[in-house]
Amino acid sequence: MLTIVIPAYNEEKTIGKVIKSIPRKLLDFTKVIVINDGSTDDTVKEARKSGADKIISFNNNSGLAKAFKVGLETALKMGADIIVNIDADRQYLSEEIPNLIKPILDGQADIVLGSRFKGQIEYMPKRKRIGNFIATKVTGFLTGIPISDAQTGFRALSKEAALR
Repeated sequence: MLTIVIPAYNEEKTIGKVIKSIPRKLLDFTKVIVINDGSTDDTVKEARKSGADKIISFNNNSGLAKAFKVGLETALKMGADIIVNIDADRQYLSEEIPNLIKPILDGQADIVLGSRFKGQIEYMPKRKRIGNFIATKVTGFLTGIPISDAQTGFRALSKEAALR
């Protein structure tokens, strides 16, 4: 089963489009989980209306790290074989999910990172772009692996990688 995890904080304007654009027939079964990180707008309403299979809501904004962790745990409990994390703000193209999971399906990788910089990114504030550049260079140097976007929110993990 493929599980798509979408952390969201006040994304009522974009979350529906993200959910509706997810290709649902990639594996035997595709489920969409939204982790509502204490949104104060209609994020949950839009997610439900757009077809999210499961919505987990935090009472307060707890941060992306907690949302990602809870998303992974929930996906594993639901029986995920592959977990894709994608942001709710439409920075990434859901249509690219087949390309993102292909190395996992082919047994070539356990973790695949999507990149905003291999194509085009519409907008990223200058300070975030600089921070991302530094983090990416350090990560690439430490791992010895060419990485173009270490801070990406578009990633796929095999069940085995998620368990570790």
